Amino acid sequence: MRRIVPHEELCMGCTLCQVYCVLTHSQSSDIIKAYKRELITPRIRVNRDESVAVAIQCHNCKNPPCVEACLTGAMHVDEKSGNIIHDDKICIGCFTCVMVCPFGAIITDFSGSKTPLKCDLCPSLETPACVANCPNEALVLEEVAE
Repeated sequence: MRRIVPHEELCMGCTLCQVYCVLTHSQSSDIIKAYKRELITPRIRVNRDESVAVAIQCHNCKNPPCVEACLTGAMHVDEKSGNIIHDDKICIGCFTCVMVCPFGAIITDFSGSKTPLKCDLCPSLETPACVANCPNEALVLEEVAE
């Protein structure tokens, strides 16, 4: 199973991970259009205080509370990859997964779909956009044993 591991000691809180997440998930692949017209919500967020910053995204937990709490099965573990997948086609937007995520990694997206969002590891890319574009290598893609 693949997982993005943040290294807070290297994160400078630049939020480029969020910018590239928005760009990757946009229809236009144009940063201005993605932010101004498409209103894409990044699936990663940067928490920071005065001295520490860290990117938060889905941890693909071994025993994911979001999967167990999902009323419809929209949040499920992919049998091939072992990663947690969200199927917005069967999601009813109850946001139970948002409430039970211990990391706050599942976010609400009220800009359009009314269903939660989580990191999907950029399935169209070999390396997720946030990892590939982090200037300090504060985000690292690791293969984790189940």
